[in-house]
Amino acid sequence: MTSEKDLSGSASEIPERITPSFRPAQIEKTAPCQVGCANCGDIRGWIGMVAQRHKTGLAREEALEKAWRLLADVNPFPATLGRICPHPCESHCNRSELDEPLAINAMERFLGDFGIQNALPLPRARGIEAKEWVGVVGAGPSGLSFAYQMSRRGYRVTVYDAREKAGGMLRFGVPDFRLPQEVLDAEIQKILDLGVELKLNTRVGTDISLEEVRSRHSSLYLGIGAQMGRGLPVPGGEGSSVWTGSDYLARINSGEPVDIGSRVIVVGGGNSAVDAARCARRGGAEVTILYRRSRDEMPAISHEVEDALEEGIELVLLASPLSIQRDAQGNLTGVEVQRMSLGPPDSSGRRRPLPVEGSEFTLEATAVIAAIAQIPVLDGLESLDHEGDWLVPNADGSTGGDVQVGGDAVHAGIAGEAIIQGRLAAEALHARLRGIEPGKVEATGLPEIRPDKVRFASKVGSEAVHTPMRPAGDRIAAGMAEVSGTITENQFLAEVERCYSCGTCSGCEQCFMYCTSGCFTRLEEPRPGMYFTLNLDQCKECGKCIEVCPGGFLQATAPSV
Repeated sequence: MTSEKDLSGSASEIPERITPSFRPAQIEKTAPCQVGCANCGDIRGWIGMVAQRHKTGLAREEALEKAWRLLADVNPFPATLGRICPHPCESHCNRSELDEPLAINAMERFLGDFGIQNALPLPRARGIEAKEWVGVVGAGPSGLSFAYQMSRRGYRVTVYDAREKAGGMLRFGVPDFRLPQEVLDAEIQKILDLGVELKLNTRVGTDISLEEVRSRHSSLYLGIGAQMGRGLPVPGGEGSSVWTGSDYLARINSGEPVDIGSRVIVVGGGNSAVDAARCARRGGAEVTILYRRSRDEMPAISHEVEDALEEGIELVLLASPLSIQRDAQGNLTGVEVQRMSLGPPDSSGRRRPLPVEGSEFTLEATAVIAAIAQIPVLDGLESLDHEGDWLVPNADGSTGGDVQVGGDAVHAGIAGEAIIQGRLAAEALHARLRGIEPGKVEATGLPEIRPDKVRFASKVGSEAVHTPMRPAGDRIAAGMAEVSGTITENQFLAEVERCYSCGTCSGCEQCFMYCTSGCFTRLEEPRPGMYFTLNLDQCKECGKCIEVCPGGFLQATAPSV
């Protein structure tokens, strides 16, 4: 017996390479959007749920609800991430080889808003009641994701947070013009509706000891985040009118007045730096962002940087502050800056900034916001394994025994990464407590389908839908009002049709129509991704079905002999 082997080559090449000794097989592949998704929701699945609704017999409203539930199954914050995620999934989309990638982020936001508007409850597991009482420290995205996954499985869950409101950096680090607090409130409330208990204004480690919290609960998850900003390590950096990015954004998001004057320098190139600069601009100041590397090395979301530039914020690259200048009364008057050049890559993989001698110059300023780094607060948590300012988990995500950790307390990252860490920690803990096999982690082992396997000619070229944006001048005039809108339902329904369902069956029936041997039989109960069974007893091995398959689900294999 010889084993099956794959025929490589593009979809357009397959007809020439098919020989009478080969026949089709249904081989599912991993969609590239899935490979690029930090939160690892089944993107192809929830898009297909709506795009293929006519083939599965679902009404439009039912298909939208099922798509939302499939998305919310792994991510209880679709409306939130639909607004703030840098959507790396889109840069992997095969459709970009034809025209534009699918607007996955805009579609996620639409479904998130759909879930809020229709008061859809988060999905929960059935028939499970657990006796264990689980504690969570930190009501940010990672802690709330963990709490959601445990509560839906029947566990009693209590979340402790030092702040007066839940949300962590989603609430205190992301400005309202990007993420309105009512949207965040609505998605947090869905988690609380599962029975999650929330204890605010309670800092574990100081207000209540870590040991006392551990004694209350059978297990503990720490998702405390990194909410303390690092100061500016230059002369004058600790005086008045110098803010850390996290403190400044927290005050703005809490509605507290902040006196920054008329000229503000923001130091840093990440999302917090750009958010702080845009907030200061809305406060009426002239704003300059100083970044010590080039634009290509900026870690901030690219389109957020573009939005900042449109709003009149100046970007000075390859420049680093040397000192804060003050007058005789101690008032901040300017920043001494030095030009930088880029040397070899450092430990981050980015080119190291090197000072250029004799390049110093001065920028006028009334305030400086240092958004250069954030670290977790470990007061009272020193007994846990840590290295410097960061917690260090074991391979299983724990710091020993009954304490698991995740989110920015381990390393800084995007919200999607924090959410998935909370989910995976909950799945692992549930498996351990119930004595069952852990669920499969995201990697399926299926090969990723590349664009050369997709038959682009099966769809008409079309532009992606784009999230509506206020003009730059209107954005500034509107203050902290949201700058972008949600796509309409008609736009959403049109966008899902652009998906090729890469690596699985979209139910197009091309194989069924072109097969003269009757090898394809419709399933009585089709589902997105699977519509036909394949019987090769009468197969003439012509390869036409493989040639016309749009998503690369059918591939040529050698028969057993």
